[in-house]
Amino acid sequence: MQEVLWLGDEACTRTDQVGAKAAHLSRLANIHLVPPGFAVTAMESGSVLDAALEGAIRTAYRDLVLRTRNPLVPVAVRSSAIDEDGAGASFAGQHDTFLNVRGEDAVIDAIERCSRSASADVALEYRRQHGLSSERPLIAVLVQLLIDPVASAVVFSANPITGQRDEILITSAWGLGESVVGGTVTPDLFVLKRPGLGVVDRQIYAKDVMTVMAEGGTTEVEVPPHLRSAPSLIGSQVDAMGRLAVKLEDAMGWPVDIECAFAYDELYLLQCRPITTLS
Repeated sequence: MQEVLWLGDEACTRTDQVGAKAAHLSRLANIHLVPPGFAVTAMESGSVLDAALEGAIRTAYRDLVLRTRNPLVPVAVRSSAIDEDGAGASFAGQHDTFLNVRGEDAVIDAIERCSRSASADVALEYRRQHGLSSERPLIAVLVQLLIDPVASAVVFSANPITGQRDEILITSAWGLGESVVGGTVTPDLFVLKRPGLGVVDRQIYAKDVMTVMAEGGTTEVEVPPHLRSAPSLIGSQVDAMGRLAVKLEDAMGWPVDIECAFAYDELYLLQCRPITTLS
């Protein structure tokens, strides 16, 4: 039976129910700051939500409204396939993601569209290429408060370019992380040496655009001129991301690829998965 499970609850740490993406965040929500949210447990791709499940989703969204005191609290709606984010296949970009979704009806619609995306031709071909079943894949969906960050980053606890296990690689840019993961901006780069986390390489690039919230979703806007060539992270933020990467690698037991962001003077963890490019 499908149900709604909150991040941080023990029941939401089972990958066979909520997928690795949600399960990892749920497990880590007890040791680091993760935006609040809930997972809709596994369903066959394209399934129609029944009345009971739809009611549970609406109730959960209202709970987020109460927590944030925002009647149209913005959320990110992301797929969390049951065989997603493993050591050999990350599924990054294969399923639809919807950002800045506001209101109960819009959340229901985004969840159903997320579910359908698991049966899209590109997602099924990706499954076949990685030796995974393409017959009616099971997919869970993660609904999570969308924070409005000053800067976002992708952090690797081992260097995926050189293979060095004693280096941490950080790429960062202004605004939401979609400009970084989508490749529409050349992000700043920081390389830290473990165990002391000293910065051994620092490359700051001109960042002309950034992704921000907009009516009905997100949009790319020009970065203010005084910020374009400025570092998107200061030293203490680089250090905090490095320490977070080490902490999460220790907790998970494998080198991690994480997405995180600074907002409201806090470092939020948004995603954690294995690095799939290390030998």
